[in-house]
Amino acid sequence: MKTAAAYIRVSTDEQAELSPKSQLRKIKEYANKNGYIVPDEYVYKDEGISGRNAAKRPEFNRMIGTAKIKPKPFDAILLWKFSRFARNREDSIVYKSMLRKQCGIDVISISESLGDDKMSILIEALIEAMDEYYSINLAEEVRRGMMEKISRGGLVSSAPLGYKVVDGELQIDESTSDIVKHIFESYLSGKTMLGIAAELNEKGIRTRSGGAFENRVIKYILQNPTYIGKHRWCPNGSQGSKSHYRNNSETLVYNGRHKPLISDDDFKKVQLRLSLNKSYSREVSKHENALRGLVKCHSCGNTMSLLVNNGVRYLQCTGYTHGKCKISHSVKYDYVYDSVIDALQNVDIVHISKRISQNSNQSRKREISKLIEKEKYKLDRCKKAYQSGIDTLLEYKENKERIQNQIVELYDSINKYEIIKQAKIIHQNILTFMPQLLKTDVSLSEKNAILKSIIDKVIYDNYTKRLHLFFYSTQ
Repeated sequence: MKTAAAYIRVSTDEQAELSPKSQLRKIKEYANKNGYIVPDEYVYKDEGISGRNAAKRPEFNRMIGTAKIKPKPFDAILLWKFSRFARNREDSIVYKSMLRKQCGIDVISISESLGDDKMSILIEALIEAMDEYYSINLAEEVRRGMMEKISRGGLVSSAPLGYKVVDGELQIDESTSDIVKHIFESYLSGKTMLGIAAELNEKGIRTRSGGAFENRVIKYILQNPTYIGKHRWCPNGSQGSKSHYRNNSETLVYNGRHKPLISDDDFKKVQLRLSLNKSYSREVSKHENALRGLVKCHSCGNTMSLLVNNGVRYLQCTGYTHGKCKISHSVKYDYVYDSVIDALQNVDIVHISKRISQNSNQSRKREISKLIEKEKYKLDRCKKAYQSGIDTLLEYKENKERIQNQIVELYDSINKYEIIKQAKIIHQNILTFMPQLLKTDVSLSEKNAILKSIIDKVIYDNYTKRLHLFFYSTQ
């Protein structure tokens, strides 16, 4: 039997693709029929992620890093379709070539069976080209349809707070419209966005989605031209993201068919105050941050985001900036990034093993205890079945032995061998990708994807001024 990895990807804009569970089930069926085994630790899933850019797929990068380990950990990578591997011909050619020539690992589509002859090579190239064409064409068609609709005053988004959708059109929601009016009136009277959010939360008022109000929610409402009878949309925003409805140089604003909640004059006054108020001009650089989503606050566990103030980059707890965390964890971004890179350059397998062991034992103890209790319950039922005459003595012994072995396996599920194996994979990934992390011409988004394939999280302790790295592990 040969070993295979399974790569599963599901994006947000493709309705025809199979669910992750369905893809995995079909892959395992193929594996059983063709002499492969697919261990759980070699199942990689990128959910809700486009295949246009490999750098933005953490599980894909982790799989490639694992594939480079010597001796090779698996003989093939099984996919539902080649389009799951990549929607970009350049990525597809580069990674397939590297896997086959340098690692001796085949990339196999279970639903697009190809041979080893010259014609199969041509067919595979055509499939890749068609996949890339489909991806680009779909995005263009969606944008074209949305632009046509919004240019006619139609609705292409969900209703914001203060409105509701009736027969595809926006109508004023009497139950929430006063909240929006109060927000504009309060801001024009001199109140801060943080103060308005705190006031609404204290009264038990919730956002459209049922969450608490934050600075960014208040700012989004104050900048939304929907409240003066218009629609806002950016044709180059990412599909499925709110970037379609945020202000930038390419944002388009059209007249809508709905009634305004706020006067043009008041809306202009609010925009003027927002532009003049420098305390709110700090820019969160979400897309230019190699540590995006990785650094966590020691006090509340919230993500620490990158802020820029007077040219100085620093990380701050999002809970603190939104009034939810009482302790500031402000720390210079460069210090954290340099510390993380330095730690990765000097870490060894022994240290990684210790960290995985600590993390695994803490996170799985409760889960394992529940599973053991279930097995013990099964053991008790087997005994009762024997005592009632349903099972023979031989059946009882066999069932008892099987369940007891399962209990032993649960206790040993975090064993030394698996931890060492995981540590070797992580260490190899560090050695493989460190040159990329040290290069200045590699984009910050690519570095972020690499770090996420190695590190699960980094916790900054403001009291001790120390950083704690938690490595990514399948344990």
